[in-house]
Parts: sequence; structure tokens; C-alpha cells
Amino acid sequence: MDLYEFELAKGADTIVKEGLKLKEGELFVITADTASDSRVVSAVAQSAFAVGAKPMVIWVPTPRGVAMATDKELPVDALVAVLNEADAWVELNKQYLFYSTTYRKATKNNPALRFYGLPGLNTDVLIRCFARVQLPLLKEFLDAVTAMTKKAKHVKMTTPTGHEVEFDINPDWPITSFAGYADVSGAHMFPGQIAWTPALESVNGTIVFDGSILPDIGILNSPVTLKVEKDRVIEISGGPQASQFENWLRSWDDPQMFRLAHTCYGFNPGAKITGQLGEDERVWGCTQWGLGAIGKMLVPPDGLPAASHIDGMCLNTSTWLDDKQITDKGRVIDNELKPLADRLLGRPDHP
Repeated sequence: MDLYEFELAKGADTIVKEGLKLKEGELFVITADTASDSRVVSAVAQSAFAVGAKPMVIWVPTPRGVAMATDKELPVDALVAVLNEADAWVELNKQYLFYSTTYRKATKNNPALRFYGLPGLNTDVLIRCFARVQLPLLKEFLDAVTAMTKKAKHVKMTTPTGHEVEFDINPDWPITSFAGYADVSGAHMFPGQIAWTPALESVNGTIVFDGSILPDIGILNSPVTLKVEKDRVIEISGGPQASQFENWLRSWDDPQMFRLAHTCYGFNPGAKITGQLGEDERVWGCTQWGLGAIGKMLVPPDGLPAASHIDGMCLNTSTWLDDKQITDKGRVIDNELKPLADRLLGRPDHP
């Protein structure tokens, strides 16, 4: 028997039956690259076939970049032609297609498409963050945090590493919760995150990445500090990885790559820093900032294109919504949210 064979099947069923709610006869496309976990790809396809859907797995070479950087290395037109006919699409590519020309064309041509972005999902992550998480409880908690955030006008975030950033909320832009459900048209992501784009040019302060910067830098050996004025990164400091990060941003020769694209809360009970993009972004009590391209689900109707996209993780975040503090160094402390968090985590206290 293969390692964690039973749990792997449960995780795949969580994606297919509970998340996507695939139906008999639906065309279900799975995209993967040569760096994807073949066990996960196979388990998801088997689960889809078992419910009567029509799974189609497309393997491609692993691109050297993500998002629009994949365009020059992949058969974009052929991928789009297939996705135009699909009812649901889950991407298990290690190098994600989200924000790419493939994604933009497919979702424009096929507005009914259900897209589920799970880049780099491997067996270990599938078990910890899907099979062992109760999605209904996760949704209840995330919905409460989302509603509270939507009511706020101003947000402040700090961490023990010196991170201190403030910004305004644009009431006309969505604040989107990802609880693992992908049963309606549109874009859906790895469970345990709430994402939004702040009011442009309102972001000021210091952002400190101390978990990882993905997908191109990896797990951090020391913090990377960004000085931000009016949404633009004006200075990057830290150790060798800070220089690597800055050089990577400059390599695109695109001013948008130095602009903050979105922020997110991370709240998946099973997530830990492993260097896997979806998981790192959902570590309990972290926040995350993306730079570069902005998706249309965050800034409607068309988003804001850029040469690429990258995300950095800020661990143990304290967050204030207007004058109300909801988390303290990653712990949920708000009186309304804490009981929901404790139920989700399965214990009366949590670190």
C-alpha cells in the first residue's frame, strides 16, 4: 500500500465532491506540469471519474516562471481551446497559470467555468489542509472575518519583526473568502484565505516578509523588508535573499512589479511553512502581500496585468480594523471570532 493512501483519497474527494461538487457528465480538466505530484493528480481524476464526471488530465513541461511568464513556454491556444469547453478546471501545476494569458482567455471565453487554483498541491499538503479540515466550520469562521473586514474603513497590521503597514479599504472592490468551495462560476483558491486589494495608493509603511516569498525565492533564512509609499515599494533590504528578490522584480522591466497587488489573511488549521505556495499563504494568523498582476476577481472588471506575480508571507500578524484589534501575534482575540476559531482548531486555546 502507498503511504497515506486512504487519507489521499479523502483529500481528493474533498476537492471533487465537497469543493467543486462535480456532477455526472461534466467535463473536468486537470492541468499539471512535470513538477506536479502525480499521486494527487491521479487521485483527483479518479474521484471525478467515480462521480460520473469526464476527467481530462493535461500534462505540460514545467515552465521557468509563473502567470504570464508561462505564455512563451506553453501551448496557450491549445489549452484555451480545451478550457473553452470545460465545466470545471483545477490547476495542479507547480508553476501556476493564474494571471496568465491562458487563464485570462479561458475565463473570458467561458464565463461559466469553475476555476480552482491549487498550484503545487502535494500529498502531504492535501492531507493536512483538505482531508483533515472541516470545510463547513472553516467557511463559518472565514465568513465572519470577511463581514467584519468589509465594515472597516482603515486597516493596520504589525508583526514582531518590525512590520507595520496601514491602508484604506475600497468599498467598491470585493473582499473574497476562500473556504474550499468552488461550486459556482469564477475563480476559487486553496482553502483558508481572505483576499482583497486595498485602495490603490493608500498603502504606506513597512512590510516584512519572514516566512517565504513564492514561487521564485523560497523559504526565508532572514527577513526581507519593504519600505512602501502609496502602494509602491521604494526600498528593499535584508540579507542575500532580499537582493535576490529585488533583482527578480527588476528583471521584468515592468513598474507594476514594484506595486502591491493585494493583501490576505491566512487561516488554515493544517498549514505550515513548507515552501508550497498555497499552503504558506494559509498559515494560521499570517498575512500575505502580492506584487505585480492583479486578478479581475479582486479589481473588477478586468484586473491589472503585469509581467508576473509574486507573494510574500508575514507571520504572527496583529491586525486592527479601524480601532478594533482582531488578532494579536497570530492569535484570534476578538470576542466574536475567538469561539469560532477555537471550534475550527479543535481545542480551547491555540498558539
